Amino acid sequence: MPVPKGGLNISGDGKVFRLAMKDVPIVDQPRWPELDPIATAARMRFMMVWKSTGEPVTYDDPMKQCRFSGSRATCQLEAQVSVWSIGFARKSEPPETWHADVAIVGNEVSGKYYP
Repeated sequence: MPVPKGGLNISGDGKVFRLAMKDVPIVDQPRWPELDPIATAARMRFMMVWKSTGEPVTYDDPMKQCRFSGSRATCQLEAQVSVWSIGFARKSEPPETWHADVAIVGNEVSGKYYP
């Protein structure tokens, strides 16, 4: 999904990343993982914010030619899903009410760019 102009904002110090997407096409399949579940077109909007803790982290796997270096981060998300054909809409709690501590922000190299 292409990020629209202005959809990703990075703070001047490079420690806070904010991604906002609107009208993202998704598929609603409430009976998944049933075989052949009904798929209904839906739309999603979300705003996700990553904040670096400053704690450095590096994952390096030479066998898979993959390296990621950056810092641990917290992450907050606010999302809204709408399935207009069935009159369903749901919005999450505001992002200020919770956060996850499992995010990482940084740089990745892989494949021919690995060395």
